[in-house]
Amino acid sequence: MKFSTREDIEAPLAAVWQTLTDFDHWERAALRRGADVMRTDRHTTLQPGLGWNVRFAYRGKQRDVDLRLTAIDPQHMMAFGGEGRMIEGTLRLDVVELGPRRTRIAVVFDVLPRTIAARLFLQSLRLARGRMEKRFKARTSALAAMIEDRNALPRTL
Repeated sequence: MKFSTREDIEAPLAAVWQTLTDFDHWERAALRRGADVMRTDRHTTLQPGLGWNVRFAYRGKQRDVDLRLTAIDPQHMMAFGGEGRMIEGTLRLDVVELGPRRTRIAVVFDVLPRTIAARLFLQSLRLARGRMEKRFKARTSALAAMIEDRNALPRTL
């Protein structure tokens, strides 16, 4: 099952890229939402192979996901791969400069089942595809708004 959307952000490309690659910020955000996040690599630079083990509650059960940065083209694209017991997925973020203060991010999220139970779960999501696409778009819009707020220039009188 694949979801995709794009959002325009009122911020320079460098600021958007810096926010997207601030993995310490994203780890803290996950912790605030109740997830347990553990770094699984020892890399100190932004490169493929960065990894995290994320544990969180979903629908009353603990879920474990191993997340890896699989590809990166600085200032242009990042791709992640994730594996859980029942599903696996990919997330790709493409970043395009539209102007000096405007950047577009394109987000593509693809989920594949690994078990029969996961197939049934994804089939139920397909039946509610319209609602799921709206939620995905809303989350991406919230991400864009957060990046804009974080990188807003102070207004002068």
